Amino acid sequence: MAKRLTDFKVLTFDCYGTLIDWESGIWDALQPLLMENACQEITRGPALVAFAQEESAQQARTPGMLYPDILKEVHGALAHRFKLRSSDELDAAFGASLPHWPAFPDTADALRVLKTHFKLVILSNVNRAGFAASNRKLGVAFDAIYTAEDVGSYKPAPANFEYMLKHLPEDLGLAPGDILHTAQSLFHDHVPAGAFGLARAWIDRQGLSKGGDWGATAEVPERPQVDFLFPTMAALAEVAGQA
Repeated sequence: MAKRLTDFKVLTFDCYGTLIDWESGIWDALQPLLMENACQEITRGPALVAFAQEESAQQARTPGMLYPDILKEVHGALAHRFKLRSSDELDAAFGASLPHWPAFPDTADALRVLKTHFKLVILSNVNRAGFAASNRKLGVAFDAIYTAEDVGSYKPAPANFEYMLKHLPEDLGLAPGDILHTAQSLFHDHVPAGAFGLARAWIDRQGLSKGGDWGATAEVPERPQVDFLFPTMAALAEVAGQA
């Protein structure tokens, strides 16, 4: 039987790539390195693909490392990969860039609509302070916030979803069947969420379902099945508002 949005009580969100435009944030934060090296050859697309590879590898190697330090290490690795000169100052500045990453233009309005229909929960691959900085751009108070810092690992590790599924009944009285996991990343979110049997709404910001580029998100060999597909948060909010 096909699922309806009204079947769910809570939307559990990935943040970066879904609510926050992390690709623009990452690319902007790489500009000082490119300027320092007078580099015109490296363009946004290849830089984001390289970021995806370096970030997922670093998170797997150091699951307990806080996200600003992950970003710092990734910046140094990107400089090495592209044969650019970096420095501790440039690496640290990139590591501290997350609070400057912008929200997508439709995010805050969409979340305010969704807040009238669902509880809203964050399951994010960053640290608590980093998400708090981003939360000021999102326009709503979330009912629960779970971060990689809380868990001690990074999605797609099963531990992150195990942590959320353990705490949602305790914190909000919600069962797995109440959850619609809502995210852009197939790699970080939809594949592992599917392994836990969660219903999923894909916010396809990159247009991957129509042949778009993977960008800053690591690729998966096979596209998983999802329950809902929306191109934007605004599209999800529009359907929810009509339900």
